[in-house]
Amino acid sequence: MSDTKPDTMSEPEPGTEDEADRRRRRAQFLRELNEAKELRDRVQPRRARAARMRQQMRMRTFRW
Repeated sequence: MSDTKPDTMSEPEPGTEDEADRRRRRAQFLRELNEAKELRDRVQPRRARAARMRQQMRMRTFRW
């Protein structure tokens, strides 16, 4: 029987270079996401305030 799994296993294992690149891209994405949220909050202050209030209510009613 021929199994396709060994073919994929013969590829080089992801090393620290790939992991570092993934972390770099993730950090960049999170920075951009945070920047976009801040921009949205500045552009739509009423909606941002309502969202903050909803989050506070969620946290108040959350049971630890």
